[in-house]
Amino acid sequence: GSNPQLEDTAPRIVQHPTDVLVSKGEPATLSCKAEGRPPPVMEWYKDGERVETDREDPRSHRTLLPGGSLFFLRILHGRRGKPDEGVYVCVARNYLGEATSRNASLEVAGE
Repeated sequence: GSNPQLEDTAPRIVQHPTDVLVSKGEPATLSCKAEGRPPPVMEWYKDGERVETDREDPRSHRTLLPGGSLFFLRILHGRRGKPDEGVYVCVARNYLGEATSRNASLEVAGE
């Protein structure tokens, strides 16, 4: 009994992130799930710039969860800047192609 060879497929986003309103200092999650074979690599972009997570910088307050969602331990927001506020998209890639999610905006409440 040989298994039928499963065909590789390009990524597709099956769960898109949605807009989030967070209080500063609170945790937040931007959800994203993608399917594909081989399983796609997930990356996040904020306002067009690649988001660094604790994979690149262990001290980062942003974690890429195993499913591909982006988790913020606490939303950073200070007088000098709003490093987490912006428009995010998630991109899923494998060798067959890439899929980009819809835009989701993260806003910090108050202030």
